This record gives sequence, C-alpha cells and structure tokens, in this order.
Amino acid sequence: MFYETAKRDHGLPHDPLKACVVPRPIGWITSVDRRGAVNLAPFSFFNMLTDLPPMVMYCQTGSHIEGGRKDSIKNVEETGEFVANIATWDLREKVNITSAAVARDIDEMKLAGLTPAPSNLVRPPRVKEAPIHFECVLDRLLELPPRSEREPNIMVIGRVIGVHIADEVIRDGRVDIALVEPIARLGYDEYAVIRDIFKLDRPADVETSGSRRPRLF
Repeated sequence: MFYETAKRDHGLPHDPLKACVVPRPIGWITSVDRRGAVNLAPFSFFNMLTDLPPMVMYCQTGSHIEGGRKDSIKNVEETGEFVANIATWDLREKVNITSAAVARDIDEMKLAGLTPAPSNLVRPPRVKEAPIHFECVLDRLLELPPRSEREPNIMVIGRVIGVHIADEVIRDGRVDIALVEPIARLGYDEYAVIRDIFKLDRPADVETSGSRRPRLF
C-alpha cells in the first residue's frame, strides 16, 4: 500500500504511521511550576539526541484541558528544568495512570501512588521507584508545525546534567538492560518490554582515501 500523509488516504481504520516506527522509548517527565507544584507525564516521542554533550528531547501535542500550554511545556518554560525518568515493566500501570488529562492542581505523582525523591541539581523531583533518571536543564523549545490552531506541536530539548542509575541494575560495570526492563510504545494501544537482547560485533573501520568510514549506527 501507499498513502500520502497529507491526504491520510490509507483506507485503514487507524493511521498506521506510528505503528511503523517502533519501539519508541518512554520518557516519564517530571517538572514543577514556579510555585513548586509537581507534574508527571509519559512521552513516547522521547529519545536521546547526542551523548557529547548529552541531550534528550520530548515532544508534546495539544493544549491543556483548562486551556493554554500543557504542564510539561509550561513548567519547563517557567523553570528551565525537568527530570526524565525511565518507565519500566513493574511501573507500567502507574505510567498509564499519569497519562490521564487532569486539572492543573492534581499532582500525578500522588495520583499514581509514587514517591518523590529529591534531585541533586534541579528542582523537579525524581520518581523514586524508577531505576534510572536524567536531571536536565532546558536548552531550547522548538515550535513544530501544529496539527491545528488548538493543537500545537512543541519539542523540548534538554541538556542532561546529572544521571542516577540504581546500583542493582549494574552488572560487571555495565547497565544490564534486562534487569531494567524498560517499556516502549508501539502503535495503537500496544507496548513492548525489553527482555531479549542480542549483540553484534561491529565491523572494523576501513580507511578510504585517507578518511575513516563513518559509523552507520
């Protein structure tokens, strides 16, 4: 099949595009407003951009049910800080609870029965139950083409200034991702958990005309 994204003429009951780019890691973003009120929300449009300097991003679409920007954008605009917590299999139900659209005065961390843990370098708390956290400061906000006037697309790019990793998921000096069991978004209402892992030996660098072959991934 072929369809044009602008026409959405795929003839299927649901748009298949998000089901084709998978799995997408879930960034569980903690932020606070200028008064210190906590917001926690999961994002499947989340990823690491670079490692030097370490940068992550998440994207949010739409407006708050009470009007204006959603809290995960508004708070970062006000304070310039956020924490990206890694969502895991054991926490999947609580991650789902925090995806609900609720009033601004609702603390999603309390709503899901989670424990706030103080960060070292930023004001937003970490989700204590999560095994990995990135403390981040805002680098920039990018306004992407909106879905509609009431549905802006905004990308938050943050610089990671601190990383927390639970000691129990480190084996032989490496993060054992099978112990972390991170969850990821697929298409529709489907998700995945990382348990099966394989290794590949990268090919040796080949010099051509005095330059090294670039890494593909």
